[in-house]
Amino acid sequence: MPPSLTARRLRAHGISAPVAASPADAVRHMTAMQAQDYHASLWAVGLRTKGSSLAQVEDAIARGEIVRTWPMRGTLHLLAREDVRWMVALLAPRVQATNAGRIARELGLDAATLARGQRVVEKALAAGVPVLRSDLYARMDAAGIASASQRGPHLLNWLAHESVICHGPRHGKQPTFVLMDAWVPPSAALDRDEALHRLALRYLQGHGPATAADLAWWSGLTQRDAQRALALAAAELEQETDEGTTWWWRSDTPASPRSRAIHLLPAFDEYLIGYRDRSPVLDAMHARRVFSVNGLVAPTVIIDGRVAATWKRGSAADGNIALDPVRELEDDEHAGILHAAQRWRRFLGDAG
Repeated sequence: MPPSLTARRLRAHGISAPVAASPADAVRHMTAMQAQDYHASLWAVGLRTKGSSLAQVEDAIARGEIVRTWPMRGTLHLLAREDVRWMVALLAPRVQATNAGRIARELGLDAATLARGQRVVEKALAAGVPVLRSDLYARMDAAGIASASQRGPHLLNWLAHESVICHGPRHGKQPTFVLMDAWVPPSAALDRDEALHRLALRYLQGHGPATAADLAWWSGLTQRDAQRALALAAAELEQETDEGTTWWWRSDTPASPRSRAIHLLPAFDEYLIGYRDRSPVLDAMHARRVFSVNGLVAPTVIIDGRVAATWKRGSAADGNIALDPVRELEDDEHAGILHAAQRWRRFLGDAG
């Protein structure tokens, strides 16, 4: 394992020091940020952006500078607008191939029904303005395509993977959708090797040092494709092999000194979710405290690069956060956590 692995990752992520001047730049730096928990994803961006606020992140989403869609693993992510098309084109087909038979068999969403659903959704979005998800479901139902029993979500998910639609800005607490062609400008297609090369460099920019297995997990690529991606980018990377495992990072990433800084991470943060092997930051005995059996990933307190506690919103009397430590915390660590929470509350602003 490379020396000071966690310190180097914290720097690559933009956690130990903000990596970007704007929310869109932070997302661009990370390439993709897991975002099925919408509000958690806003803090994940804010954490990596100098002086940002919740309102600024949501404004970037409303302007289409940041796009929320399903590029990989069948999971919602935030991406910079110019990264949407090439990432969906590279990574979504494997998800589609895996899901096609299941949704046809279990939900009746065969090719003919999906094509009908696409026509309905395209017509509903043709005016070029965001449409509420609930309104799209109503259009499906009116056209004889039942949206109940998870058929509606799976149809929209399918169309996003086909680059037909993506999320638009939220309307209050409700998600909206837009046509991809109306929201994301066209861009030149990449051939597969170009896309793999770009993916390796961009993943390691925001996540390195990491392994081929980490890249495969994060992207949904096969191990073979992940290895090829790294091989294509090898001239621009550094590597170190330790006990049979090879770690990769970008040549232009400076090493970071070890830090005792304390950080308050949101649920599903890339610092934990972006790797297959989480043991560098989380003891196996505590894994279920963070990664639940139903797929939830808790917000965490990071001290010296490792998970020291999980947290949630609390009362004003306890600094607005409630802690569930995985080890005993020292007095100065408690003080550091409260200091980190102040930055989170500043990010929330009036919404906090």
